[in-house]
Amino acid sequence: MKQHLCALILTLPWCYSAATFADDAEQLRKTLISTSSLKADFKQTVTDVNQKVIQTGSGVFALAHPNQFYWHLTKPDESQIVADGKDLWIYNPFAEEVVIMDFAKAIDASPIALLVHRDDATWSQYSVAKKQDCYVIKPKAIDHSIVSVNVCFKQSQLTQFAVLDDKGNLSQFELSQQQAISHADKALFKFAVPANVDVDDQRLKAAN
Repeated sequence: MKQHLCALILTLPWCYSAATFADDAEQLRKTLISTSSLKADFKQTVTDVNQKVIQTGSGVFALAHPNQFYWHLTKPDESQIVADGKDLWIYNPFAEEVVIMDFAKAIDASPIALLVHRDDATWSQYSVAKKQDCYVIKPKAIDHSIVSVNVCFKQSQLTQFAVLDDKGNLSQFELSQQQAISHADKALFKFAVPANVDVDDQRLKAAN
């Protein structure tokens, strides 16, 4: 589930110059800056390497600068990912388990980090190429579980995004009902661990 944060890979022409990639990255960066917060409903479709549909779902997605993220899959099986800028929680109600991770380490492992990060150090880890109204983001390092993220806009509004993982799974997300985060919506980025669930605190393991 952690890897199924999006999908749709576009073929990039090899003749793109380094300057073109830099310009595309800057254009994406400016577009994201104009979207300081976002809340939307989403529909999800996941296909495998043979383009067979292996999962569909729906839920609510939200993000806010700086470094806040909310992901709530409501159908078919509930799960949540919440980040407050410091910590990240992954909650699986069916398994009655919560995994807690250091936000910076968790989110930096995916090109999706560019949606919530503004710093030069994070952006320098990824290449960006524009094709029509979409941007393909790829990690420069080759040891990533996420191969690429594709984000698309209409009049500066994020409308869809996708993730291709190293197993060939492609997760595609269509957004609707987009709106800016309200004061009440800020509570989305706070997570209280439910009672009687197993807690796997990866922060403690990283510290040892």
